[in-house]
Amino acid sequence: MARKCHFLGKRTTTGNTISRRGKAKYLGGVGVKTTGITKRKFKPNIQKVRAIVDGKVCRIKVSAKAIRMGLIEKPMKRDYKPKA
Repeated sequence: MARKCHFLGKRTTTGNTISRRGKAKYLGGVGVKTTGITKRKFKPNIQKVRAIVDGKVCRIKVSAKAIRMGLIEKPMKRDYKPKA
């Protein structure tokens, strides 16, 4: 199963980190220069939770934002009592 939210569809996205050096012109410098660009990944906060999907309890991967939004329905706690 991929690192993807079941409800919102959030997944890992890519971007760049940009390394710069120098002092900004408005601060009295000669300007900021780019010294390097490297790839990076933005990973969503994915959690494995037990939820009710289509009337069945199953484990799904959900983003923390979907949990905060209340998109998942948690199953009831198991009422287990051992035999006496």
